[in-house]
Amino acid sequence: MIEARTDLKPANWQVTATTIHCDYVDDNVTLMVDRDWTTRCAWYHRYKQKILENPKQKFDKAIRLKMAKCPGTECPIALEYRDKLIREEFAE
Repeated sequence: MIEARTDLKPANWQVTATTIHCDYVDDNVTLMVDRDWTTRCAWYHRYKQKILENPKQKFDKAIRLKMAKCPGTECPIALEYRDKLIREEFAE
């Protein structure tokens, strides 16, 4: 999870989400941004975070290879999406 941006006022919506193709894991991922600008990736939460919490978790080889390429909580794609929303929100 990418931390909230406390230096900005909250958005005028509760949560927004989009599904995009992630070049890092070569898969479609859902990115969610909360009102406080906290950003989450559903793919990271479903796969990489689970393996970090429990290394004995079983995943097939293809998913394990993708996990190695996932940048995790500092994902530039997730940050770019959040920053795009910030620009749109405060463009008034």
